[in-house]
Amino acid sequence: MQVPIDPEPHLIQAEPVLPVTNVAETITYWRETLAFPNHWIWGDPPGHGGVSWNGSAGIQFTLNPELAARSVGNSVWIHVRNINQLYDQHQNKANIVAPLKAQPWGMVEYTVKDFNGYFVTFSGKYEGHEPSGYRLPASVVVGHKKPGLANVRNLLKSVGWSDEETVPSLQEQIDTAITIVCAESDNQLIGIAFLLGDGLHFYYVKDVDVHPAWQRKGIGTAMMNELMQWLRRNARPSATVGLFTGDHLGPFYRQFGFMQAVGMYKTVGQLT
Repeated sequence: MQVPIDPEPHLIQAEPVLPVTNVAETITYWRETLAFPNHWIWGDPPGHGGVSWNGSAGIQFTLNPELAARSVGNSVWIHVRNINQLYDQHQNKANIVAPLKAQPWGMVEYTVKDFNGYFVTFSGKYEGHEPSGYRLPASVVVGHKKPGLANVRNLLKSVGWSDEETVPSLQEQIDTAITIVCAESDNQLIGIAFLLGDGLHFYYVKDVDVHPAWQRKGIGTAMMNELMQWLRRNARPSATVGLFTGDHLGPFYRQFGFMQAVGMYKTVGQLT
């Protein structure tokens, strides 16, 4: 059977072509300093070349000293997944002229100035944790305590949880939790993390939440660090710690040693 030909064009990839004074040195910089793993060079001596990130983001360079002198200050924007990890790598090597920061349009971005004078902005979605070295606000206290029901309900509502969970069941979660890590500022509850489980073989991290006004300040990281320290002190070496989360928060929990696993679950009452 003859396969029909698709007449519609499909754009595959777009790559900026930057004029430079030395193609080989530029590619070395983008490989060693900015960590782009793939490259190619054409000509001897090189007159053109490029780098790419495993077949996705790519930049080409062409030998044109005159145009390169007039192009200093131009910029390139690169979309990144797991931007926090890349930022950590670049902090020790690259000339970062604008640090990682949340932007009004919903992305987090930072900018590097390469040795040709081009500005390279790396941009990604907020991944639920701050880059390494982020300091907790001085007014915030993180520790283990049993919070009041009303305070917990107000915090959960602030992050968008519906009020479907009844007061008795939420109170039961507070009462039966193995430990609860709370973040407070001026005696106000601004963050919470529950650790549930049997206290022997299995633990479950539930409802790690931070008030929207206090997010992106390292509070979630501080609470998880406190939970991990508690587990190291109190849990059996063979105990398992689990949690459920969306893909966008995967990088946040991976920094504490969590990894993806294949499993099964069901909600009681939905399946018979």
